[in-house]
Amino acid sequence: MSQGLPDTGGVLQRSVSARGNQQQPQSPEDDDRKVRRREKNRVAAQRSRKKQTQKADKLHEEYECLEQENTSLRREIGKLTEELKHLNDVLKDHEKICPLLHCSMNFVPMARPDPITNCLPR
Repeated sequence: MSQGLPDTGGVLQRSVSARGNQQQPQSPEDDDRKVRRREKNRVAAQRSRKKQTQKADKLHEEYECLEQENTSLRREIGKLTEELKHLNDVLKDHEKICPLLHCSMNFVPMARPDPITNCLPR
């Protein structure tokens, strides 16, 4: 055991001499423990890197899907805007010739039926 240090129950210990940080030779058991610990650490690091890569890949795929959806929605907005413009133009053209809008009865203040249904042919 090293100089006055408590036993840590299997944790790799280093002996410290009076001169400083010089290590005493380790036993083969200590070397085996060190090799096993390094291997275990290496495997855990590989697992962690693989998990990070998978997470990044998943985020990239999600980003691509959202970009495609965004593009599609922007196209749809464009089409709907054009349709709205067209329908507004059709309505303006219709208002110019609509007999109900130019009828003198429309100026009489009384309850009247819906003008749209009156425009429809009977």
